[in-house]
Amino acid sequence: MCPLKKNRRALLVLEDGSVFEGSAFAGEGEALGEVVFNTGMTGYQEIVTDPSYKGQIVAMTYPLIGNTGVNDEDMESAGLHLEGFIVREYQSHPSNWRMTKSLKAYLEDAGKIGMEGLDTRALTRRLRRSGSMKGILSTVSRDIPSLLAKVQNAPGLVGRDLVREVSCAEPYRWEKGAPQAVNLPVGKRPGKLRVVVLDCGVKYNILRILESHGCEVLVLPAGAAGPQILSCSPDGVLLSNGPGDPAALPYVVETARGVLGKTPVFGICLGHQILGQAAGGRTEKLKFGHHGINQPVKNLETGRVEITSQNHGFVVAPESVGETASPTFTNLNDATSEGMKMEDAMSVQYHPEAAPGPHDTEYLFSRFVAMMKKER
Repeated sequence: MCPLKKNRRALLVLEDGSVFEGSAFAGEGEALGEVVFNTGMTGYQEIVTDPSYKGQIVAMTYPLIGNTGVNDEDMESAGLHLEGFIVREYQSHPSNWRMTKSLKAYLEDAGKIGMEGLDTRALTRRLRRSGSMKGILSTVSRDIPSLLAKVQNAPGLVGRDLVREVSCAEPYRWEKGAPQAVNLPVGKRPGKLRVVVLDCGVKYNILRILESHGCEVLVLPAGAAGPQILSCSPDGVLLSNGPGDPAALPYVVETARGVLGKTPVFGICLGHQILGQAAGGRTEKLKFGHHGINQPVKNLETGRVEITSQNHGFVVAPESVGETASPTFTNLNDATSEGMKMEDAMSVQYHPEAAPGPHDTEYLFSRFVAMMKKER
């Protein structure tokens, strides 16, 4: 085990009573959340700025994190939504020509705790055996019984609507790589396909790729109902990724039902789970989730294996959808649902925008554009 640096002592206490000691390389205080592990070797900036991690403490399995600092171009949202960040060893002297600040400074500016020096391999093995667990990070208390009581009394992710906490408050247009405030109704850009994105915690790279495909991108809050979306005259609707339990979002499911059959629909991650429920299916919680950039999926239409970026703790039970939707992708690690299609609608459980991760499945955005052109 690497020697602890001269930082504040920190504890991680899991709900099963497990205790991991380390030190805080960033922030102070206490943070509660579901503890999950991410297997990505790169892309920690995109991970910490992904709104889908709201309510979670993320442990990186790659041992050295922070080497390249943080830059302004690779943000996946306007803020930092995870509850805490755990690494084996933090690199306190980052170097990269695009860097604007260190990971330590970025976490502290957001009031988040970064912990290092604990055995992340042992932590990951425990989470794989027992499943994701609630946990608490603390730099201010070493009273383990008290910390354990806080963890056991804290709410988990099941049944929680975290989308309302990360969705935008007002509509905006994504233009020239940044959000631009708008007031509805707003006129369409001549000659462009308009995509209305329902923001359940959307990652910016989804918006960047849509814009790069020549689309006009209009983003609406997750609470927007079907009639409001359709009043924007969309050529297509994208249901975005996001955090928490999809079964706790009946209002989003109802919105999806309100636009299905009226315009092409593309669901990503949480959006896939929303579409699954809109088709009459149900969702289930995974033991420890899929969090990484090396997940193999099989394309059931072509037989090809594609490597994908994933971040989700819930899945659609494929048998619950029945004949309403056809499966299109399956996970080769655990055979869970990774995609489906309906008439004028498609969805994937993984992240085709690849931020971070491989670009194997970015072609799905071109397919969505083709769907919109066909229906226009």
